[in-house]
Amino acid sequence: MNPSVDPFFMNLTTWREELHLLRSLVQECGLAEELKWGSPCYVQGKSNVVIIQGFKEYCGLMFFKGALLKDERGMLSKPGENTQSGRQLRFTSLQQIIDQADLLKTYIQEAMDIEQAGLKVVHKQVNEYPVPEELSDIFSKNRAFKQAFEGLTPGRQRAYLMHFSEPKQSATRITRIERMEDKIMRGKGMTDCWCGLSKRMPTCDGSHRQLKQA
Repeated sequence: MNPSVDPFFMNLTTWREELHLLRSLVQECGLAEELKWGSPCYVQGKSNVVIIQGFKEYCGLMFFKGALLKDERGMLSKPGENTQSGRQLRFTSLQQIIDQADLLKTYIQEAMDIEQAGLKVVHKQVNEYPVPEELSDIFSKNRAFKQAFEGLTPGRQRAYLMHFSEPKQSATRITRIERMEDKIMRGKGMTDCWCGLSKRMPTCDGSHRQLKQA
C-alpha cells in the first residue's frame, strides 16, 4: 500500500468498508497504487489501469480501457453517454463486492493483460462529431475564433463539441459556447488551468480559489 494514499481511505465518510475492500482486491492483483485526480489509481508501469470511485448512489472501479474488456456478463457501465474508453463496475453494497470478488479480479487481470499487450481504444475522429448549428454560425461571424478552435488538439476539440451539443435548448448551447470562448481563444481545453496557479498543471484543480482566500 502507498502511504500517500492512506489519508483518502482514513477520511472516507461514505462507502468506507466497500472502498477498503476494493483497495485490497485491486492490490492482490499486483498493481502499483498512486493518488491521481484525488482518488486511488492503480497503474502498470506508467499506464493507468483502474481507479477507485465513490459516488452518492454507488461506488466501484473505473477501467481506463474498459471498452476493450470482453464483459460477457454485461456488468460494465459507461461513466457518461459519450464516454469512449472508460467503463465502470458499480456496487451498491459491501455484500455485492464480497460475492463478486473473484469475478472482479478477473476483470482486473484482463485489463492488465490488455495494457501488457499495448492495446489501444480507437477513438472517434473529430470530424465524426456533429458541429452544433450555433457553433457554425459563430464560426462564420468570427474567423479568429474558428481558427483558434481548429488549432486545439483533437481531444480538446472533441470535449468541446460534446459539451456544446449536449443541451437540448439552442439558447443553452449558445450560452455554453460564449462561456468557453475566452478559453478557446487562449488555446485551452475545458479542464485546463488558464491562471497558471494550479498545482496539477495543465489541469485546473482549483488552487487559485485557495490562494484568493488566503
